Amino acid sequence: MSMFPLKSPESLELREVRYEKEGWVARIAIDRPHNYNAYSTPALTELAAAFQDASWDDRVAVVVFTGVGDKSFCTGGDVKEYQESYTKKPRDYWKYMSCFKAYIESITNCSKPVIARLNGMAVGGGNESQLACDLSVMGEHAFIAQVGTNVGSVACGGSTQWLPIHGGDRKARGILFLNQRYQAFTSLAMGLVNVVAPTVKGADGEFVTQFTNDRAYLADWNTDPWEQPFVSRATPAQIKQAQKGKDGYSLDSSRVDAAVTELCDTIVHKFSECTRYTKAQVNHWKDAAWHATVGHARDWLSVHYTSLEPHEGMTAFVEKRKADYVGMRERAADPNGSSEFLWGPYTQACPKCEAKGIPAHFEFCGKCGTKLA
Repeated sequence: MSMFPLKSPESLELREVRYEKEGWVARIAIDRPHNYNAYSTPALTELAAAFQDASWDDRVAVVVFTGVGDKSFCTGGDVKEYQESYTKKPRDYWKYMSCFKAYIESITNCSKPVIARLNGMAVGGGNESQLACDLSVMGEHAFIAQVGTNVGSVACGGSTQWLPIHGGDRKARGILFLNQRYQAFTSLAMGLVNVVAPTVKGADGEFVTQFTNDRAYLADWNTDPWEQPFVSRATPAQIKQAQKGKDGYSLDSSRVDAAVTELCDTIVHKFSECTRYTKAQVNHWKDAAWHATVGHARDWLSVHYTSLEPHEGMTAFVEKRKADYVGMRERAADPNGSSEFLWGPYTQACPKCEAKGIPAHFEFCGKCGTKLA
């Protein structure tokens, strides 16, 4: 009898993750479309459990990772959860990062190749999640972006470590500092994904994007010479129309799924142990960058959650307003100011009740109400 008995997906009792196994393929999907497939803390634990199960199941040759729906693959952590929980208990963010670390490592340590199926945007930790995977297939309506410096965080859950490996140092800095959106074919050219497939259909029911040489998709292994791969290409306006289902336009992921199926079939017909060790060897630089930095990142982010940047950035996100970036800089530049504390450093004392540690910007004692000097 095996010490690692086979399990059914149902036995894992997953609530925020879909998991199925059939025909040598395991399929894992974040099931939180109401939050653009942002992962919650419980979802991270469920994802890690599913990846571990797929890794240990000898009936699985390859894992496909995606999100539910067609709007989002994954948008990273749930900022509302961050704002409601972790800005109030920064020490708990260290525990959260332990869950996130286990999730990411369940992908990189999975003994089977993991294919990211980007059915929509991959933003923040969503991009980090697809970077953790071995191969990536992207729908043309999707995009990749990092948002850490916009919301008061740092993308050190994989992107600061792996973007220089995937796209090079200069491109990595541009992605991380500027927080721009990178559309599908641009992402392919930058080396962030392996395949881009058409997803936009016009009113005639045909894919708007067509390729030369009768290609169904564009891949980084299309090594035959060509100067212009496009016969026609969906415009940004057409992509928006398809996403909204307007004027007869629609999204169709059938070619994305066909490309994923081709990759799965190819991997199934390789030797399993050779594939496993090939992944272990190729992971060398990713593992080196990850393990050299992630522990420090976990502690720094936890400490940083005690400061004003994540409070302002994530509150602004939840309130759907622009964060006061310049105001934060002005507070830091003011010789008597502070950009670390919401109401200033804890420097005042009450002359009446002798309460101490009152924020510098308070005009009255929060304990007895006495007016402060």
